[in-house]
Formats: sequence, C-alpha cells, structure tokens
Amino acid sequence: MEFTASQIASFIDGKIIGDETALITGVSPIENGESGHLSFIAQDRFSHFLDTSKCSVIIVSEKLLNENSYTPTLIVVKDAYLSFQVLMNLYQEMRGRKEGIEDGSSIHDTAVIGDKAYIGAFTYVSEKAKIGEGSQIYPHVYIGKGVKIGKNCKIDSGARIYDYCIIGDNCVIHSNTVVGGDGFGFQPTAEGFKKIPQLGNVIIEDDVEIGSNCSIDRATIGSTIIGKGTKIDNLIQIAHNVKIGQNNVIAAQAGIAGSTTIGDWNQIGGQVGVVGHIKIGNQVKIQAQSGVNSSVNDRETLYGSPAISYNDYLRSYVHFRNLPGIVNRINNLENNSKDNTNE
Repeated sequence: MEFTASQIASFIDGKIIGDETALITGVSPIENGESGHLSFIAQDRFSHFLDTSKCSVIIVSEKLLNENSYTPTLIVVKDAYLSFQVLMNLYQEMRGRKEGIEDGSSIHDTAVIGDKAYIGAFTYVSEKAKIGEGSQIYPHVYIGKGVKIGKNCKIDSGARIYDYCIIGDNCVIHSNTVVGGDGFGFQPTAEGFKKIPQLGNVIIEDDVEIGSNCSIDRATIGSTIIGKGTKIDNLIQIAHNVKIGQNNVIAAQAGIAGSTTIGDWNQIGGQVGVVGHIKIGNQVKIQAQSGVNSSVNDRETLYGSPAISYNDYLRSYVHFRNLPGIVNRINNLENNSKDNTNE
C-alpha cells in the first residue's frame, strides 16, 4: 500500500512539517531508516535521528521538537508511540480477514460456525462447538467438544482448545498454546501416584491475548479463569483452578501454581514463580525471577526468592555484595576482642 504524509497525518490528527505529498511505501525502525519509509520517535534518546534518519516521514512527539530545520517530513503529534500504534492497527484492518471454510478441515455436523468466520485447512472442530462471528481459526487447530469461542477471535496454527472451554470475544491465542489440558493432580498412595480426574474447564474472558507455547490447565472442578483484558506472554504455565483478574500482564516463563488467586492490574515479570493456594492483590509489581511463596497485599512491589519488598531487597543486596568484607571485619573484631581479654 502507498500513502502520502497528509493521508497518514489525517489518521492520527497530526501536524505536518515539510512535504505533504511525501510518499510512503513501507515502515522502518528509526535506527535503520530507508527512503520512502515511515518511522516514529517518542523518546528523547532517539531524537538525534531527526537529523540523521533516511526515512522520508517521521512521526514525532511534539515535546522533542526544537528550532532546527529537518530533512525528513515530520508529522507532529502529542504521543508518537500511541499514534504509531493507531496506524499499525489501521493497517492490520486494511489487510482484511479471511472468511470461509478451507478444504481439509473437519467440522462436526452439530458444530455452529458464525457468519464471516474462517476455518483453516486441517482444523478439527468437535461436536457442539460454537465459533463466533468473524473469528479466525487458522490451520491445524484442534477445538474440542462443547468449546465456545466468541466473536472476532484469532486462534493461530497449532493451538489446542480442549473440551468445554470457553473463550470470550476479541481474544488472541498464539500457536501451540494448550487451553484446558489436565491439571497436575495426583494422589499419593502405597502403590504410587493415582491420577485425580480433572473435570472442570478454562474460561478466558473478553480481550485476552495469550502467547505461544503456553499451558493453561483445566480446573479439577469448577473453572480456571483468565480475566478480561489480561495479556500473557509466551511459555507460561497456569495451573488448575487459578483465577486471574482483569488487565494483568504476565511476562515469559512465569509459572502460577494451582488455586492461586490474582487480582487486577498486576505486572508479573519473566521467570516469576508463584506457589499455590495464595492470594495476590491488585496493582502488584513482581520483578523478574522472583519467587512468591505467600499472599501479597495491594500495590506492593516485590523482588527476590523468596520475594520480599523491592526496596528491602535493594538495601539487603548492598550488604550481600559486601558480605566477605563484612565477615572479615567481624572476624577481626572478634580476634581483637579475644586478644584484649587475654591481656
């Protein structure tokens, strides 16, 4: 697609400095700009590219402008990062969505497929499954018995949605993620570990995005729940009967053990481990690689393993780094004390 600078500015309510007719045929990172391409600058540390970038048009936050004259055409907005996101979403919509059922897919007679939905080749849709209007189910997806998928969802290739799980509207599930696999439930006996049937399901509410290669286990009874607006990175394990509230973000390789409850608007860093049967409040920040082994109150920031207050951790770490020197000083004091006593 081709756009002029004036067309782009009209999409984001921007003010043009330079050539309104400058033609854009692609986008580039600002560090690797090309002629005919569009990029953006939202932070001061990149503002020097206003003078050096080869991009033809740059979207820039108004706070970064000075009195210089610039070679690229500029589109000035309040927040360049947010404006660029608006453009990317518009471009994605312009690319269009697929519709229809491709050859090679298998759809049970009792399944219900909504209008304008897309079912890719080699996808299997089980009995009594329901797929909402406009949803995109890409090739090699498995959709189990009684699964309900809402409107305008995107399920990428290789994902598996097991029996009776429920997915809301506007959700994205990336490749090779499993929703509704058995929870890790075993009873120790004299003969070994006996499997506990996992009879519940998973409920994913509206506007949730789940990265690739995640596992979200079905509940033993009841439901494992992922709340509205929550965003889950790649390679994350969420165990049976976990309940996650609204608008959380969870970074890659985190693991949440069974029956833990997490509130709203939390930020959980990469490789965080959370034990089972605890409660994490609202607006909590857990730094990467922390281990959480007890319940957490609202608006706390944690670090370490086991995780403690972030500020306490930083103060403790200063002493930890100096621990050999501190031990030597203590030993010297003890030796001096003994010498004085002997005298």
